[in-house]
Amino acid sequence: MYEIKVKTDFSAAHNLRNYEGKCERLHGHNWIVEAVFRYQKVDKEGLAIDFRIAKTALKDAAETLDHSYLNELKFFKKANPTSENIAKFIYTSIKKKIRGIHSVAVWENERSCAVYSE
Repeated sequence: MYEIKVKTDFSAAHNLRNYEGKCERLHGHNWIVEAVFRYQKVDKEGLAIDFRIAKTALKDAAETLDHSYLNELKFFKKANPTSENIAKFIYTSIKKKIRGIHSVAVWENERSCAVYSE
């Protein structure tokens, strides 16, 4: 089994609905996002997936969130813009474009992350 990992980041604001605490107020994060791809074998060049393809898919997904107020985006009108739901949003965006996505981790800060996989 081969695992390929790529990272990107984005900055955005959000507030959590139906939450009692500081996070119910408008605030922002500089999120770090890591995507993990898994493959059983490599191609004739010895690649499971070209890093350029993996990085582009992740960057494109994160770019839709960058410098936005997440609560106003269509997906987050129904889903609370938690790190868990951000990870699911990015995972789903990547899955539509390329095969092999295994998981997406979204780090709110250097100590806390949420991971989504199917």
